Amino acid sequence: MSSFVPPGWPPQVHPPGTDRFEETALAWLLELVPPEYRRYGVLRRYPVALARMARHHVTAAVEAAREGFRSARVDLAGAVPPHGIEAVLETYRREGARLVQLAQAVALVEQALRDRGENPRPPSA
Repeated sequence: MSSFVPPGWPPQVHPPGTDRFEETALAWLLELVPPEYRRYGVLRRYPVALARMARHHVTAAVEAAREGFRSARVDLAGAVPPHGIEAVLETYRREGARLVQLAQAVALVEQALRDRGENPRPPSA
């Protein structure tokens, strides 16, 4: 059994090739998507499908954070004092960096799930 994980691998997910890899990947991925996704049995039966959906969800959050950062100064002018706007921008910087790392981790898990299946393909953003 392999216990190697690439840099950026989420600590909540056991390494690929270990007994609990799929179980921990599924639990972690379900935490990243809207709670309503838990209703769909197909996503539990096919974790790679859940990983794909999580990748799209997190990628959308990255884009939303980027757009929020770009427009915050103008959108908040007059409603939030300058020091508050700077704090909001710092929040976007930190959250944006976290989301980018999260997107990379999701891609790693998705690829590992694909590699154990019959039709491995690299995820596309």
